[in-house]
Amino acid sequence: MQPLPRITIYASGVTQHAAGVRALIFLFLLGLAATAKEPSSNLQLAQQLNQAFVEVAEKVSPAVVVINMTQKPMDEENDSRFGPLPPELRRRSHPEFEDWPPPELHGQGSGIIIREDGYILTNGHVVEDADKIQVRLQDRRVFKAKVRGVDPKSDVAVIKIDAKGLPVATLADSTRTRVGEFAIAIGAPFNLDYTVTYGHVSAKGRSNVILGDEGASMDQDFIQTDANINPGNSGGPLVNINGEVIGINTLIRGLHTGIGFAIPSSLAKEVSDQLIADGKFTRLWLGIGSQAVRDTPDFQAVIKGVDDGVIISAILTNGPAYKSELKLRDVITAVDGRPVSTVQELRNEIRVKKAGQAVTLDVFRGDASRSGKALKIKIKPAEWTEPAVTVATSKRSIPPETDAASLGLSVHALTPEFAAQFGVGMVEGVVILSVEKNTLADRAEIKPGEIITAVNQQPISNPKQFRDALGKADLKKGIVINLLSGGSARFEILKQGTE
Repeated sequence: MQPLPRITIYASGVTQHAAGVRALIFLFLLGLAATAKEPSSNLQLAQQLNQAFVEVAEKVSPAVVVINMTQKPMDEENDSRFGPLPPELRRRSHPEFEDWPPPELHGQGSGIIIREDGYILTNGHVVEDADKIQVRLQDRRVFKAKVRGVDPKSDVAVIKIDAKGLPVATLADSTRTRVGEFAIAIGAPFNLDYTVTYGHVSAKGRSNVILGDEGASMDQDFIQTDANINPGNSGGPLVNINGEVIGINTLIRGLHTGIGFAIPSSLAKEVSDQLIADGKFTRLWLGIGSQAVRDTPDFQAVIKGVDDGVIISAILTNGPAYKSELKLRDVITAVDGRPVSTVQELRNEIRVKKAGQAVTLDVFRGDASRSGKALKIKIKPAEWTEPAVTVATSKRSIPPETDAASLGLSVHALTPEFAAQFGVGMVEGVVILSVEKNTLADRAEIKPGEIITAVNQQPISNPKQFRDALGKADLKKGIVINLLSGGSARFEILKQGTE
């Protein structure tokens, strides 16, 4: 075989042999072009989705702010540097402390610019007890901020900075958000500014997320997401693929669990608009305790004829419902024709009304025969005020006149003496003197000093009527007991075999 001719390439030009090489290279490139394929439709789709996430982050981030806040300095009484010294000796005994600055607590969260003139939406707990608030924009500008208003029941707050022409986020109609949609969180978790994470909308209408007494009166209508949310994300936006804010990131259920919660943007807008206008949010209420029929199987076993709605389980004496036609065990199925199935749906419908504006409730009322009737009841919701309900109890041992051992409680006729002792008013009923631990009454959280006014819808005014009513009742099916406690009326279902 003859050796290939040597090709010499100079900086100034190419020899005649190079012309042939160029032709070979050209043919080689033509071959590559012929064999190269266009990206598949699937790959193109992934590239488009990738670009969509990039565009969302670029679109929304300028309207996201980092909030740094300083809480009011700790007072000397709680300052651990002084140990057990009495206040009058602290500065005198430790003059070196004179130049020490008072200890401060710092926190960080996120926020969303909602108006170009400096109004910023965030969480109430981000700015709670703040002495100083500093807001940093993506362009690194820093502003001092003041709290315009806070609504503790929804954990929504609005703060204000002195600026004009700011980039503004678009708030979506979160009622149209669908489970399964992409969800993108932007914020400052662990002091890592403008972190973007993504996931999906895992669920809507989550309630009972905040447990205990605090959660009982809160607006809990959270959007659940598996977008990674961590401390510092609070107050920042949860965004859809169109770059619209669908929620305010607020809560997480444990770190790295993929369970986070955001306040729906529609609720946040409703609250923030009023906070900006008035500095406070006026919340309306009916003055009732309630629970969903679907969550109360014992109720469904006792009252037939209704499968969905909200049961009135308590009526507060200082609320609008107390003077209305509503009764315990009524089931509210609609407000002004809009069906309600959960407590939060009922709250949502009442909240949007104006004070003094009457609403029409569709109500199902069952009776002792377990049949029932549909009613329409008009009521005017009132401005919500913190109910103050106190029930005095006594540890004095009093011989019971009637002992309902099967229920675990002892009752007596209500006399002026007992009314004074327990701090209750004189009403028709029998007073509970004691509740045995680990019994049906104890598990239902029935307390001494509460007054039983009815058993299975039969009014009770003395111990004999109470005994007679129990004699006709069946614990296996359940006994409905109406109770009056301080400023509220409620009912409990005691059923054998329930915990």
